[in-house]
Amino acid sequence: MKDAFGIPQSLLILGGTSEIALATARRLITRRTRTVWLAGRPTPALEEAAEQLRRLGADARTVAFDALDPESHEAVLGKVFTEGDIDMVLMAFGVLGDQAVDEKEPVAAVRVAQTNYTGAVSSGLVCARALQTQGHGSLVVLSSVAGERARRSNFIYGSSKAGLDAFAQGLGDALYGTGVHVMVVRPGFVTTRMTAHLAEVPLSTTPEAVAAAIELGLRRRSETVWVPGALRMVMSALRHAPRAVFRRLPI
Repeated sequence: MKDAFGIPQSLLILGGTSEIALATARRLITRRTRTVWLAGRPTPALEEAAEQLRRLGADARTVAFDALDPESHEAVLGKVFTEGDIDMVLMAFGVLGDQAVDEKEPVAAVRVAQTNYTGAVSSGLVCARALQTQGHGSLVVLSSVAGERARRSNFIYGSSKAGLDAFAQGLGDALYGTGVHVMVVRPGFVTTRMTAHLAEVPLSTTPEAVAAAIELGLRRRSETVWVPGALRMVMSALRHAPRAVFRRLPI
């Protein structure tokens, strides 16, 4: 169960090698989180991530999970919930893709969509049902400001995040009043390995800053979290910009 400040004692991360997710896990472990499940493809990186969390004092476990294999999600994730209640699920998997390549190779574009959206729909519904059955818990979904309005430079990734964001909002409405809290997190540009090849943009952020925002959102039981907060107004302006103006912006 969560403590009086809303900090989970048990955490399940979907996308167990995500830098944002691991920064969040480290932050929560310094509070009261004691059990962490890292779900991801079985790799040395996943095991190393678990070992790092163990050194911080957590009971860190790994479970094989593939976003692109929705038929396995019920069995794989259901097994985690049979081991004990999960106070928080952090959905942190996703791929950025390569816009220039993906436009020319539809199969590659579909892979981005299936990972970021279809895989999230499947695993999100499985976890939501399990949280509802136990009667409590938070489902935290890492979305992106890219989903607010698809840009020419990354509309394949942006459209997949738009779908994820809409799904998470609807799921939150469906679970309202059940004891399950759904929180959508919308970071801007985050400096990670996945974005290392890209030039930083104004209002960029870090995994640690996103982790801090997630913790604050849990304490407040927020439904939507922007990181940094100033992006809320920026994206509101961009979302309502006339299309003829928007397509000429250097973004």
